[in-house]
Amino acid sequence: MYNKKRAHPNGWDKTKLVSRYVTEGAKSAPHRAYYYAMGMTEEEIHQPLVGVATCWNEAAPCNIALSRQAQAVKRGVSEGKGTPREFTTITVTDGIAMGHEGMRSSLASRDVIADSVELTMRGHCYDALVGLAGCDKSLPGMMMVMIRLNVPSVFMYGGTILPGNFRGEDVDIVNVFEGVGKHAKGEFSDEDLKELECVACPSAGACGGQFTANTMACVSEAIGLAIPHSAGAPAPYESRDEYAAASGEAVMNLIRNGGPYPRDIVTRKSLENAAAIVAATGGSTNAALHLPAMAHEAGIDFDLFDVAEIFKKTPYIANLRPGGKYVAKHLYDIGGVGVVIKELLDHGYMHGDCITVTGKTLAENYANVKLPADQDVVFPVEKAIRPTGGVVGLKGNLAPEGGIVKIAGLEKLQFEGPARVFDGEQAAFDAVQARQYKDGDVIVIRYEGPKGGPGMREMLSTTAALYGQGANVALITDGRFSGGTRGFCIGHVGPEAAVGGAIGLIRDGDIIRIDAEAGTLEVDVSDEEFAERKKAFKPRQTNYQSGALQKYAALVGDARYGAVTHPGAKSETHTFVDL
Repeated sequence: MYNKKRAHPNGWDKTKLVSRYVTEGAKSAPHRAYYYAMGMTEEEIHQPLVGVATCWNEAAPCNIALSRQAQAVKRGVSEGKGTPREFTTITVTDGIAMGHEGMRSSLASRDVIADSVELTMRGHCYDALVGLAGCDKSLPGMMMVMIRLNVPSVFMYGGTILPGNFRGEDVDIVNVFEGVGKHAKGEFSDEDLKELECVACPSAGACGGQFTANTMACVSEAIGLAIPHSAGAPAPYESRDEYAAASGEAVMNLIRNGGPYPRDIVTRKSLENAAAIVAATGGSTNAALHLPAMAHEAGIDFDLFDVAEIFKKTPYIANLRPGGKYVAKHLYDIGGVGVVIKELLDHGYMHGDCITVTGKTLAENYANVKLPADQDVVFPVEKAIRPTGGVVGLKGNLAPEGGIVKIAGLEKLQFEGPARVFDGEQAAFDAVQARQYKDGDVIVIRYEGPKGGPGMREMLSTTAALYGQGANVALITDGRFSGGTRGFCIGHVGPEAAVGGAIGLIRDGDIIRIDAEAGTLEVDVSDEEFAERKKAFKPRQTNYQSGALQKYAALVGDARYGAVTHPGAKSETHTFVDL
């Protein structure tokens, strides 16, 4: 149970709050002078200081509504007798970064987000944090820093985009990426593609399917860092502002009640709950990177194989894109992710006794939720789309440190074929656009891992082009896939090529066998042959020999453990909140 000694039921004892370093006593006169300069009152200076961190920018629709929602959070903090201090951090939006060198910045941005929020919180001695995020890496980045700092924290998702409409059909951004493949095949004219791109994204909000943003939004509720039902409403809806204000009020309750703090909430059991919601919704394979990274911030061992173990035993029940029929707005219309959580709780697939930011357990938060009848967005467990999760972990001589595949939407779970090897995504994409592959090939894209990329790019441009062309191939990579990827695509293969992993040693024509049912990824090469090939192996130098990506490549660890860049909670002597 969380530390009740931190409670402040009758007001604020500043001697117990971090902000005392900048607001109390004669030594803080210079600090207070700055606060007066910003128009703060005496009362506001001596209340708890709450960081309101957003990933607002004008890069893409995912983040454009966050500034508006931050104002509502600040109102909730103020009404709870706290003093909100708004600040922003970066985001790299995958949909814009996709398919070119900019995608190398994406995964690295997750850790920069966490680091920059940490530094801001530390530098200004804020007592608590409400973090708002809208795009793929900003969600885990914001949750990671909450766990790292272990201050009273509430996470708030910026919300999903509304579905577009193309000739009477709901569409999203992945349809546009796949339209590029159809255009290359001759099925789409220039005019068709132009019409699609103009209608696919009709509002603010993150990509609409169960891609990485919506997957991690579901995680925020399931793991207990967000208030119930806050992940659901689309970004343009005014109800998002109500949830934002409630999040501000909730963080003040955490200060007042002495918790629960993030590390009271993020436990082995709550991480298993998070993995279960990913499996049940056919969510993004990127969760297998982000959940281990979040666990790392809490000092908990929870790697790709631990995530995969939960995937293996959780039924897949939500009919969401890209494997299914619907987008996040449709899930919201029938009650939101709470409907999935309650169905899993009722059948023993989640731990209901995990504490959450409300101070109540997960089971208490969703006690009154019911699975609606007469809808096919979420199925009862008894009629699951698949009896096991929509995402599967793989292991074998081609992936001793693991790999991962999304099986949601796949009819065939086995594949065997000759390797068609490419060093880097651009070479593969060029070959796919020119249709320089054969049905039955296993396309291998290597040197795209965390170190070797650097940055572990997503392969949506290539996979979407293949899907749009109707290709009958599998694809494996030491890089990543977008949550929007469809088809037989395996990512996170480790060890990566850059460190001499098997994926860096295979050759064109080697026979690769994939079995997503058995969880195996094998290549028909003997240990002796691999040993011989390794003698001639030389690491491939990247074009990034200075700057942020060089630094990232030097620090980043294996994908199996979340591609993290620092030693984590196990190496701590104290947390920020205990300064």
